[in-house]
Amino acid sequence: MVTIKDIAKLANVSHTTVSRALNNSVSIKEDTRKKILDLAAQLNYTPNYSAKSLVLKKSYTIGLFFTSISTGTSPSFFAETVKGVNSVIGEEFNLFVRGIDDYKDYASITKLRFDGIILMSQSEVDNTFVYHVLQQKIPLVVLNRQVEEQKAINILSNDREGSFQAVEHLIQNGHTKVAIIKGMKGFKSTVERKEGYMEALIRHQLPVERHYIECGSYDMPSGYAAMERLLVQEDPPTAVFCSNDDMAIGAMNAVFAHGLKVPDDISIAGFDDIGFSQYTTPSLTTVKRPIEKISVQGAKKLLGLMEGSIETGERIFVNTELMIRNSVSKQKK
Repeated sequence: MVTIKDIAKLANVSHTTVSRALNNSVSIKEDTRKKILDLAAQLNYTPNYSAKSLVLKKSYTIGLFFTSISTGTSPSFFAETVKGVNSVIGEEFNLFVRGIDDYKDYASITKLRFDGIILMSQSEVDNTFVYHVLQQKIPLVVLNRQVEEQKAINILSNDREGSFQAVEHLIQNGHTKVAIIKGMKGFKSTVERKEGYMEALIRHQLPVERHYIECGSYDMPSGYAAMERLLVQEDPPTAVFCSNDDMAIGAMNAVFAHGLKVPDDISIAGFDDIGFSQYTTPSLTTVKRPIEKISVQGAKKLLGLMEGSIETGERIFVNTELMIRNSVSKQKK
């Protein structure tokens, strides 16, 4: 049976280097890693993960946790997160995906069960989970929401700035009656995007009208229902900023159901730039928040933490980008 030491001897490197290369360590040069992987393939090397787990006291499991999978997490957001993480971690790791709200307590979240954890955090209620993971000394990366815990690696986008850009784009197209469909109550992104909306109105000296602020829950049905409430108002808005693309797509369908057109009768902008956005009719103007890119970076940082090649306590902002398409037009005078 071929061992790591056999590969190390043929490659003229240490067995530690071979081990790191086989585990996709970022500290190994690409040409060295390729040479070792090629040798391993030629020799039909098969790692014994059960034995490695016992010897190294590793579970070979990475946890990917969401605030909730069943509430407030759109299918597109979930899929892009899992896709990003899964593209980075090696095949030797099992990916365990769960919502924090599935747990009554965190007794089962231990270092023996998880080699590392990525948290896609959507609410401040996650803070208890964050502190528990850090107390257990499990390598942790928190995505999507800014946390104050200095030990955590934190990767997020600037949602407030992105929302500001989207609403300012509506205003620059002559819209003065701009509504917002907010996201899930209690989610940090809901607060950040509403603040960006309000900041754009105030910057352009437009009043913040309470009847133009509607609530949704980050899914298409709630976007549809919120838009219906806006359309039947005595003085309906001419433009609506939706706090995510799923709600924007629902809102567009409500407009069509009322015999109106987007953007001729009402302009709509979204947030996230999910895969469907450029294929709606009309294509959706939205803010690109690169969830997959954030998740890829998070997974790379976690692997570095797990192998000790990087330190804790880092905050990284990933820029949003306004994607101007066809769902916004100039307001008719």
